[in-house]
Order: sequence, then C-alpha cells, then structure tokens
Amino acid sequence: MSEKVARELAPREQQIMAVVCRLKNASVAQVRDAMKDPPSYSAVRTMLGQLEKKGLLKRDRSDVTHIYSPTGPYGSMKRSAVRRLLDVFFPNQPALAIAALIDESAKDLTASELEELRRAIDRAKAKGKS
Repeated sequence: MSEKVARELAPREQQIMAVVCRLKNASVAQVRDAMKDPPSYSAVRTMLGQLEKKGLLKRDRSDVTHIYSPTGPYGSMKRSAVRRLLDVFFPNQPALAIAALIDESAKDLTASELEELRRAIDRAKAKGKS
C-alpha cells in the first residue's frame, strides 16, 4: 500500500482494512461482525468496494458471497498506520512516541517483549554508528 493512499483512508476505512488484514479473507458480514460498533451492512459493503477501487483489497467473486482480501502485506500497512500516528501526534519525535507507548503499556510487557525492545534499540544504535 502506498504511503499516499494510506494517508487518505478515512477512520472507518482504516478500521475495515485492519479487520480484513487480520482475518486475511472475509465477507462483508464477517468484516461487520469483527468490528466494534459497526456501521450498516450496506455501508461496510460500500467501503469495501471503495478500498477495492483504491487497490488495497481484491474481491473473489467466484461464489455467491464475495470474499475480500488485502492486496499487500499487512506489515507494510501497519507501518503506514504507525507513520501516520507519528506524523500527527509526534512529528519529528519518534523517541517521545516510543517512550509514550512503553510508559502506557509497561505493566503488560513480558520479559521477552522487553528483550525484543532492547534488541531493537541495539539495532538502532548500530545503524547510527554506520
């Protein structure tokens, strides 16, 4: 998914993309069932169609129930979402964003998650020295 397209998604479209990416393949009803406070069936169907037109989803029409799936890797979509969040709330301050996330979830982090954070910091330090 291109960065430009990702930035243009409305909040509901972002929510629907997250559901489809998590489920990998989903019908309109499955997407709607997986959403918190979902809009109407027809609204979800319309937004899935818009996401398909934007090239973010593909639709399998081989059965009566159409099935939607992402056209790109979920990892790049997550990175785009994080980038948008950083741009809005932490422009040019990624360290503050990371610190805020850690402060907010510190009590829930496992030892292995903390170790993964340490490794990520070490990788960042090594890149900075190159």
